[in-house]
Amino acid sequence: MARYEGRHRNAPAPSTAPSSKRAGSTGRGGRSQPERPAQSGHTAPAVPRASNQVPSDETSAHPPVTRRSHRHETPSTRKRRVGRPILASTLALGLGASGFAYAKATNLIGADAAAFVVGSGVVAQTDELARATTVDTTYRAAASVSRNERRTAIAATGLRTAKELEVKKKKEAARKAEEAREAAEQAERERERQRAIDNAKEDPQAAARVLMADQGWTSDAQYNCLVNLWTGESDWRWWAENSSSGAYGIPQSLPARKMATFGSDYRTNPITQIKWGLWYIKMSYGNPCNAWSTWQARSPHWY
Repeated sequence: MARYEGRHRNAPAPSTAPSSKRAGSTGRGGRSQPERPAQSGHTAPAVPRASNQVPSDETSAHPPVTRRSHRHETPSTRKRRVGRPILASTLALGLGASGFAYAKATNLIGADAAAFVVGSGVVAQTDELARATTVDTTYRAAASVSRNERRTAIAATGLRTAKELEVKKKKEAARKAEEAREAAEQAERERERQRAIDNAKEDPQAAARVLMADQGWTSDAQYNCLVNLWTGESDWRWWAENSSSGAYGIPQSLPARKMATFGSDYRTNPITQIKWGLWYIKMSYGNPCNAWSTWQARSPHWY
């Protein structure tokens, strides 16, 4: 709320005595000083602007407008601009002197240069920070090396894996080729076996050769011994019969019915006769060559 500057109708009239100091008195330096209010505990009554101003209800309702200073009037501003640097310099000097006195009193400034001692906590924090920085730098460097080594290892593993995979593929292909070859050979042997068996009456020796493999005799020596043995017994005729003893067939079984353990067609089927004869040689002599040696050693010849 704005302060009321007018005089109350019941207030005493202002004094007309001249002031001890005029508003236009000259101050220090020859410059005019503005009028200052009286230094007292009470607020001085406002001075009317004109001697013929009569207080009334109309004037009391509207307080007088304070006259503003002209913009060209600069005495007080110049004083303020001059006084502020002086005051700041004085405060700075005072603070500096106080700080110097305190440092001198607390032996911060003196003969001993070691008075400025850094606290152990600060030293410990500094060391810890340095160690943390070193550890972080070392970790980053190690991590970078580790990544590079890992990449190199992955690349090497990839190359090694590719080579191993190529070798594995080659081995697998070779194994499959070998299995295919063996399967083809086995199939061919089966076809030959079947042809030999089907043609046993015309070529009983070929049928005996394929059937010897069932007993584990695959060498030419065993085959030749068998050929010589049964040539001397029956000349490989499946219908041959000894008129004196009754021995019958290619192996000259005595009696002939022994061959019935391998088939009831033993009198007409050379395969049944050959199978029984090979079984008998194995059980009695072990192999055809042993049987042939025994046959030769006996007279008359038999086995």
